[in-house]
Amino acid sequence: MRSDVNEMFGSRRIAAGRGVEQARYALSDVFLPVDFPSAAPASVIDLKLNAVTVGRTTCGFMRFEEAVRIRTAEAENYHVDIPVGGRATMRAALSTPVYGTPQTAAIFMPGRPVELDCGERFSQLALMIPRDQLQRELEHLLGSRAAGPLEFSAELSLSTPGGRLVMQTLRMIDHASAQDGGALAHPLAAQRFEQVLVHSLLFSQPHNYSTRLAIPTPAAGGGPVSRAVDLLRNSPAHPWTVAELAAAVSVSVRSLQEGFRRSLDTTPMAYLRALRLERVRDTLSAAEPGSVSVTEVAARWGFVHLGRFAGAYSRAFGERPSETLRR
Repeated sequence: MRSDVNEMFGSRRIAAGRGVEQARYALSDVFLPVDFPSAAPASVIDLKLNAVTVGRTTCGFMRFEEAVRIRTAEAENYHVDIPVGGRATMRAALSTPVYGTPQTAAIFMPGRPVELDCGERFSQLALMIPRDQLQRELEHLLGSRAAGPLEFSAELSLSTPGGRLVMQTLRMIDHASAQDGGALAHPLAAQRFEQVLVHSLLFSQPHNYSTRLAIPTPAAGGGPVSRAVDLLRNSPAHPWTVAELAAAVSVSVRSLQEGFRRSLDTTPMAYLRALRLERVRDTLSAAEPGSVSVTEVAARWGFVHLGRFAGAYSRAFGERPSETLRR
């Protein structure tokens, strides 16, 4: 991954200052209580902190000009620290340290304090994902209760497909956060961003349930698939997740996915995207000239990447969305 990532989420500035107390307050307010054990009260921290909330997940960018040590309280949630400039040694409790670089990030579990020893001009992206949300999504995917807490391997390689997907999603969130009334203002789009982050971690980063997630699951029968289709067609504007849809028809997530594949040669979310494309087309077709934009209507229906949306729309309807709007 490139090591020259510029400042992200710049339109969502939380703090910018040189004081220890200001830095302590800002980081504690956005993420969790922190301290600077080696810094005197008059020390220079020189922190820049930006943050945006996507669903229930916090996405932040922080930069320190001076070398700094940070010690956190015991975390309540899952934290992902992604260096994008400089280096840091990151360690949870007494575990093996992770040597953070723009190619290597770290994942920290709830219930443990963390120490970060950051070099000069260190910057990182920081994610905070609620513990109950990750655990619930895992159990939906497994189709059963998890026997214990979800435990990730601490070191996250950003050169893997999963690591690259996390970074790609964060760049899209960065772009969306700079737009007033953009994709993040629409619940469907924000949910999509958050779900991609959660699933990229659950399916690509090793953890104590990785083996179970890889086990094939029997397909749902025609009845559950038909009921799921009815739910999607009746409420395409609802912020559906596969987990919620599977629970509504009383099957596991993977059973429902396999049932859709066998019955309809698609996935539940691909089927839902096709329905939403139809609603986009209906909206564009009925719009008064100048009353809406393609970007606005696409975001309203949960399409967060305009280029991909335009390609999918053209394949589905044989014309560009702008052509539909002009007509």
